Amino acid sequence: MIKSGNKRICPVENAGGLDNFVRKFLQNPLKILKPYISKGMTVLDLGCGPGYFSVEIAKMVSESGKVIAADLQKGMLEKVRNKVEGTDLEQRIEIHKCLEDKIGVIDRVDFILAFYMIHEVLNQQKLFEEMKLIIKPDGQIYIIEPKFHVPKKSFEDMVGRIIDMGFEIKDRPKVFFSRTVLFKMKNK
Repeated sequence: MIKSGNKRICPVENAGGLDNFVRKFLQNPLKILKPYISKGMTVLDLGCGPGYFSVEIAKMVSESGKVIAADLQKGMLEKVRNKVEGTDLEQRIEIHKCLEDKIGVIDRVDFILAFYMIHEVLNQQKLFEEMKLIIKPDGQIYIIEPKFHVPKKSFEDMVGRIIDMGFEIKDRPKVFFSRTVLFKMKNK
């Protein structure tokens, strides 16, 4: 792991561990996301890494949708680009390099996936505020964090901060060895 301030970020050299057949068995993108993603949606895969979820999301949104594969590391984004280059998915996936302290996505999106990345962010409050600006009023934010990095109390504190920002819990799906929460904006 490399350090970003006092937080750890999975280095590009470990990307193979994020995209393999064992993970597909334990954390199948289709099973995890199918209930929430449909054709025509614009989805932000935040902290996309080597595109493990981005590629499957691109298939789910079909030709009328779009995936914004966003990551802090240029090397991870190159892996995504290499996976889809020359395929019909290339037109559906927009590669976006985040800044050190900002997502920087201008488009409004229907769905944000933050899989195993929130714990790597130094200023989570700033991240959540930016996510609130990016998500459409009827959109959803799905946060999945690893139990081995994120204690239950830390996760629930984070959930509380997001609720205080005007979101409500829609679901708590089960994902292998993970803490999860699916948010939507509170109805006014």
